[in-house]
Amino acid sequence: MRWTVYNFLFALVYVAMLPRFWWRMRRRGGYRNRFSDRFGRYPAEVAERLGALRGAVWIHAVSVGEVYVAGQVMRSLREIDPGLSFVLSTTSSTGWKEAEKQVGPADVLIYNPVDFTVCVRRALDIIKPRALILTESEIWPNLLRLCRSRGVPMFLVNARVSDRSAPGYRRLRFWFGPVLRMFTAIMAQSESDKRRLLEAGASEETVEVTGSFKFDVAERDARKEAEVAAFLAAHDCGKERLILLGGSTWPGEDAVLVDIYKRLSFSYPDLRLVLVPRHFEKADAVQEEIERAGLRCIRKSRVGSCESASEAEECGLPPVVLADTTGELMGFYGNATIVFVGKSLCEHGSQNMIEPCLCGAATLVGPYTENFRPVMSDLLEAGAVIQVPDAAALGREVEALLADSVRRGELGTCAVAAVMRRKGVVSRCAARLIEKIRPHA
Repeated sequence: MRWTVYNFLFALVYVAMLPRFWWRMRRRGGYRNRFSDRFGRYPAEVAERLGALRGAVWIHAVSVGEVYVAGQVMRSLREIDPGLSFVLSTTSSTGWKEAEKQVGPADVLIYNPVDFTVCVRRALDIIKPRALILTESEIWPNLLRLCRSRGVPMFLVNARVSDRSAPGYRRLRFWFGPVLRMFTAIMAQSESDKRRLLEAGASEETVEVTGSFKFDVAERDARKEAEVAAFLAAHDCGKERLILLGGSTWPGEDAVLVDIYKRLSFSYPDLRLVLVPRHFEKADAVQEEIERAGLRCIRKSRVGSCESASEAEECGLPPVVLADTTGELMGFYGNATIVFVGKSLCEHGSQNMIEPCLCGAATLVGPYTENFRPVMSDLLEAGAVIQVPDAAALGREVEALLADSVRRGELGTCAVAAVMRRKGVVSRCAARLIEKIRPHA
């Protein structure tokens, strides 16, 4: 009865979301790629490669951040057992682009099947996985149920339960409990996440606290930093300037940073603003925000063309750089003086604050960081980040940091040390995974 109700409700929700899927395909383009994968139907050459794999480990990650985690897990497992091969599945087109960088010659990249029984069964019949590893909060009941029926060990790594999800998990314990108890092991980011998983019905014997994988995922890229440095220097944003960077910004946050930039630039003539929106397809809207403020906008994707700068009326300030390309955020972090981490001021959840900390930037975040709760707890305790309650406080902190180079340097040094002390989680978890996977080989 439980599964009949779930499948009925899931079908209703999926049909209701079809217009959204269609809109994504239109807007992002890449979302249409390999769409049949989502129904467990693969191109002939992909199906042939999947069929040729013997005992592959299936790892699923939703989007870019989770794909980074999956890539680290794959590399760590392969260091222990070089003969392992992987099927890496993702959900989003942006996740797919990053996943292409993570897979090796022996691996296969697919889109995750929709959680209908027929689609999941079709995928499992082809893949025949040795084990299934899900990341963070990816809990697909039919996938778990059908893997269990085939004796496939299942793991949830870097597991977390957000503040928003926790009450629902508790209320629906009668449903989530049996699903969570299907996992062979759950590796939680924090004691708080473990408690919430147990409150949702997970088994005490299967849940352990390992720490956040995200500290291991963050890696500097010297080549990318050098490329970004050359680009910035060519647009009067070189090392001699003070770079205020908005990283992975969401709507509303760009306007706040532009206002701060306009207010402080006359007092700090070396100040420059660089905006890196979370979704590059929103770059047009960000450019409009910049132009409404009377500033010119240099879009990285258009440099060298006749559209490299807007025709907005100038107010005597240097133009704002808009980085509307993908895969370069770490390069920009490595060249920033002060970083504001997006989706934390005007949206809930936050983006990854570990990355700018690793690069030694003075890092600020807004009040909404629930997606990184254990990470923020660690970094705040170490004095590695500054958290502000609102836009006005953000402006005051930026001004204070611009006025105090010693404090900026100390904050950046502390941030690097805090991140480095917390690395090593992935390798330890990989060893635990191998212990539990090998008996099922």
